Amino acid sequence: MRTDLYVTGTDTDVGKTYVTVQLLRELAAAQRVVGMKPVASGSERIDGVLRNADALQLMQASNVDADYATVNPYAFAPAIAPEYAARDAGVEIEVSVIRQAFDTLTQRSDLVLVEGAGGWLSPVTETIDQADVARALGIRDVLLVVGMGLGCVHRARATARAIEADGFRLKGWIANEAGGYDPDLNNNLQAIERNLGAAAYRYFRYEPI
Repeated sequence: MRTDLYVTGTDTDVGKTYVTVQLLRELAAAQRVVGMKPVASGSERIDGVLRNADALQLMQASNVDADYATVNPYAFAPAIAPEYAARDAGVEIEVSVIRQAFDTLTQRSDLVLVEGAGGWLSPVTETIDQADVARALGIRDVLLVVGMGLGCVHRARATARAIEADGFRLKGWIANEAGGYDPDLNNNLQAIERNLGAAAYRYFRYEPI
C-alpha cells in the first residue's frame, strides 16, 4: 500500500523544499522516490520556458526519471501567491491536470513527496485549497515543516489542528530554523513535542530558501 506524503509548512519560506530534498536523498537509497511541486511561483525562463528552482531541486534529488512538466505542472514567473500569479497569467489551475501528472509519477515510483505552496491554509486558487489538492491525489498523510522562531508554537499547533480538521493525518513534523537563530529553541521544541508528539526528523538551517 502506498504511503505518499504531502509536505506542507507553518508558513512560506520555512524550508519545505530543503526538507523534502533531504528526505528524497535519504529514501532514494532503498526505493524509487520522486518529488512533485504541483504549483510554483517565482520561476525563471530557461531556454524560453519557465522553470522553478524548488522543482528543479526536487528533480535532482529524485531517483525517478520524469520530465519537468510532470514534476511541476504549473509554474509562474512572479514570486507571489499562486492564486494571483495564475490570475495575472490568465491560467486556470485545474486539479485534474495535477492529478494526471501525479498518476504518471506513481506509476514510476514507490513513493511521491508532494510539496505544497506556502502553508496548509494558503489558497491555491479562489476555490481550491491545499487540502483539495491532497484529497484529489488520494494522499492522507501530511508532513509538517515548522519554521522555528518567535510564534512557532502557535503556528505549529494551529496548522496541525487545521490539517486534522480537514480530515488528514499529521504523519509527523520537522523543525527547521529557516528564518534565523531561535533563541528559545529547546523550549519551543519541547512545547511542540508536547502538543504534536515527537518530531519525525530534525533538520536545522539558518538561512531561508
